Amino acid sequence: MDQLIPDLSGGNLAARGVAGGLQKMRIHLPSSGEADYHLRAGEETVALNARLGQRLRLRHTGAIHCVHCGRKTRKSFGQGYCYPCFKSLAQCDLCIVRPETCHYFKGTCREPSWGERHCFRPHIVYLANASGLKVGITRGTNTPTRWLDQGAIQALPILEVETRQQSGLVETLFKAHVSDRTNWRAMLKGEVDPLDLPAERDRLLSLVAPELDALRETHGAQAIRELAAPTPLAIRYPVREWPQKIVSYNLDKQAQLEGTLLGIKGQYLILDGGVINLRKFAGYQVEVDIAA
Repeated sequence: MDQLIPDLSGGNLAARGVAGGLQKMRIHLPSSGEADYHLRAGEETVALNARLGQRLRLRHTGAIHCVHCGRKTRKSFGQGYCYPCFKSLAQCDLCIVRPETCHYFKGTCREPSWGERHCFRPHIVYLANASGLKVGITRGTNTPTRWLDQGAIQALPILEVETRQQSGLVETLFKAHVSDRTNWRAMLKGEVDPLDLPAERDRLLSLVAPELDALRETHGAQAIRELAAPTPLAIRYPVREWPQKIVSYNLDKQAQLEGTLLGIKGQYLILDGGVINLRKFAGYQVEVDIAA
């Protein structure tokens, strides 16, 4: 909806506005290599790349709705779920964060049919560079979205495995030698140097070779397959100015924020007064206005 909103000085400002429940931003990687962002609130979207340099206002109405069942909740759990869904859904179980702890074979999966659809699919083990070298896993169909969500400037698939549990077992081997986490503050400062990911791949595969062979003996020779990606995927982000000091907005403490949109990276908006991780506040009912 297009509307007029008052600016801070009391005048009127032509704006593009959307309202509804926040969702993580939709990101597309065109052939240009620069991530293309769309903010989503309810059923409405706003293309953000062309809005750099414009004023943005985001106001939380005070309501939160579960991203799964839609019920109103006083508090959000696990990036957008009400407590009953957080405790009952397979997608909210600990094994999603630590897939090596998968308990499907024990007969205790919260939703066996969901697990069969999502966890018994090919997964990729990859190296990425968002704030430095890291290892990660994702479904084979979830690239490059996973890397864009993390704010990675480089990504390189190194192994394909048959199930999510196997991806967790493999990732655990690599975690003895490389981090599996992103330093989001460093990622947002734009001070990340490119890495030689193929060389890091070769180094790490050599370090974990005996353990990988042991996993193949258990799960089958074709269960864990090396990928020969020749060069890393390079990703750029629409950022005019990197923040010198990271100040994070929290909609639970500050219902309204306003500032000039300086950039977007990962799932963060970078404003002249601070940054906000929109994915963290999925399900929060908001009104968003951006100056035309």
